[in-house]
Amino acid sequence: MLKEFRDFAMRGNVIDLAVGVVIGGAFGKIVTSFVNDILMPPIGLLLGKVNFTDLYVVLKGEIPAGMPLTEAKAITGAITWNYGAFLSAIIDFLIITFAIFLVIRVMNRLKKQEAAAAPAEPTTKACPYCATEIPLAATRCPHCTSQL
Repeated sequence: MLKEFRDFAMRGNVIDLAVGVVIGGAFGKIVTSFVNDILMPPIGLLLGKVNFTDLYVVLKGEIPAGMPLTEAKAITGAITWNYGAFLSAIIDFLIITFAIFLVIRVMNRLKKQEAAAAPAEPTTKACPYCATEIPLAATRCPHCTSQL
């Protein structure tokens, strides 16, 4: 059983998957930082100096208007609905999805170029008597009925 597990774990697919997960996690952190630190501040400025991470609705408790979310969460018994963090997560998702789409698009184009570069195996040949295209496996020409 240990030998089977070792063989399974050492397959190329499992190692590729592990590398993909690690790189994906790092890429997710980069995108999250891009959204929160680069993209959202200008959008918030355009929308009237709004900080998306501080957008919330008080569901329970007494929280003064305009209090930052970190302070509002610290109030005992207060419950908030943090829709600003949700908006940031949606933007993260859209950016990651678009980036993956672009990578897969490039990979598909490269695969098409490889397939186009490889010459196709011939499936037909010319009949030596009538010069008509016939299948390679043919033993008699269907056009001139010559024995091949």
